Amino acid sequence: MTLATPMRATEVTEFTVRNPWSGALLATLPQTSQTEILAIVARAQVAAAGFRTSTPYQRRELLNRLADLIARDAEAMAQTISAEMGKTITEARGEVRRAQNTLRLSGDAGTFLDGEVLHCAIVSGGVDRQAVVTYVPTGVVAAITPFNYPVNLLCHKLGPAIAAGNAVVAKPSPKAPLAADHLVRLTVEAGFPADLVQIVHGGAEAALGLARAPIDLLSFTGGGLAGLALKRASGLVRCLMELGGNDPLIVLADADLAAAAATAIAQRFEIAGQSCAAVKKLYVHSTVAAEFTERLLAGVAAHRSGDPSLPETQMGPVIDQASAVDIVARMTEAQSAGARVLAGGTREGALVVPAVMADVPQASRLFSTETFGPVLAMRRFDDLAQVVSEVNASEFGLQAGVFTNDHAAIRQLGRSLQVGGLMVNEGPDFRAEHVPFGGIKGSGLGREGVRIALREMSETRVVID
Repeated sequence: MTLATPMRATEVTEFTVRNPWSGALLATLPQTSQTEILAIVARAQVAAAGFRTSTPYQRRELLNRLADLIARDAEAMAQTISAEMGKTITEARGEVRRAQNTLRLSGDAGTFLDGEVLHCAIVSGGVDRQAVVTYVPTGVVAAITPFNYPVNLLCHKLGPAIAAGNAVVAKPSPKAPLAADHLVRLTVEAGFPADLVQIVHGGAEAALGLARAPIDLLSFTGGGLAGLALKRASGLVRCLMELGGNDPLIVLADADLAAAAATAIAQRFEIAGQSCAAVKKLYVHSTVAAEFTERLLAGVAAHRSGDPSLPETQMGPVIDQASAVDIVARMTEAQSAGARVLAGGTREGALVVPAVMADVPQASRLFSTETFGPVLAMRRFDDLAQVVSEVNASEFGLQAGVFTNDHAAIRQLGRSLQVGGLMVNEGPDFRAEHVPFGGIKGSGLGREGVRIALREMSETRVVID
C-alpha cells in the first residue's frame, strides 16, 4: 500500500482485478469514496449499538452458520482465491478449511470471555469493596487485510470481533478482493443483523479513509509503512497490527536434516513465499551445511511450479510482475555482493522459479529486509550467539524456527531471540488459529489468534460496589 491524495467526494474511481498467472481480467470494481465510507461506518455504529447486548450463544450461532455457508461454497471460494492471487488450488482449498475453523473457534472462545472479581481490601486500610472486571464490546472494528490470505485473515479479524459483540467494516486488498466480498455476502445469508458486517473497496485512499472515520478499533495486516500511515491517520483509536517479518530458520548440528529441509521448502515456497512468517533466511551450522544443502537442492528440484489451477502444481506465481521483477533484482544484488545461486531464480511473467542462494551477505537487501518471494537465502554459522545477534539486529521480530534437540540451545534461543514466537523442530510459519500470533518491534502491535484477539477487541470494564 502506498500513500496517495485522498479522493474528492465526487470522484468515482474503478480498479481492476487480474489473474497473476494468465493476466485475465477477473473483475472491475468501484473504489469506495470517502463519503460512502463515512455512511457505511455510521450504519455500522447503529448495528454495533444493537448487537452489543447479544448473548455469547447468539454470536456463536451466527459464526457457526457463516462457517457452514463457507463449507457449502468452499470450492467456489477456493477457485476465486486461486484466480485472483495465484495461490495453488490446493493451497486455496486449505485456506478455506482454515477459515471455517477460525470462525468456529471464535464462536467457542466467545462463550468463555471471562472476567474476574477482585477484592479492594488487600492492604491495610483498604475499603471493603469488590471490583467486578468484565469485557464489553469495543464498537466498530475496521478490518484491513492483505492479498495473501484473503479469506482466513479476514476471518481472524471478523470472527473475534463478532464473538466479542462488535460490528465490522472490512477493507480487503485491491489485488484480491473477490473472495472477501463473497465472505461478506455470506454474512447476510447467515442472518447477521443488517449492517453488522460491511465492506469497502479500494487501495490506500480507501484504507486511509476508513482509518480516519469514526471507528473504534483498527485491525490491519500489511506492510510497515502502510501500517504507520494508518496508525497516524486513526489518531487515538486502538490499533492491532501485523506488519510482516524477516523470519529465520536455524538448523543446528544435531538437527533432523531431512525434516529441516522439507520444512524450509514447504514454508518458503508456500504461496510463492508471500507469507509474513515464511522462512525468509536460513542459518545452517557449518558442520552439516553440505549434507543439508544436498537434501535441500534435491527437494527444490522436485518442487513443481506453474499454473496454480492445476492440482499437481505446488507453487504458483507471485501477486504481479512488478513483485517478480523486484525479487529477481534482490537476487542479482546479493549475487553481486558475493552470494551464490544454487538453484532457480529465473522469471517468466509473475512466476519466479523456486530459488536457493548460499553465502548471502547479511547486509544485502535479500537477507536484511523482508523479501516476499520464493527465495531461500542461506548463511552458514559456527556460533549460535552470532545468529542471535544477527536476528536481533533486524527491524522485525515476528517468529523464528529452530531444528535441534539440544535443550540448552533451545533455552538460549527462547530467552534471547527478540521475536514473538519460537517454533521448535518446526519452521517460523507454523500457526494454530487459537494460539497468540504476532511480533515485536517493526512486526506489529498486539496479537491475533482467536482467544487473545477477543480480549484485544474488547474494552475492560470495572464495576466496584
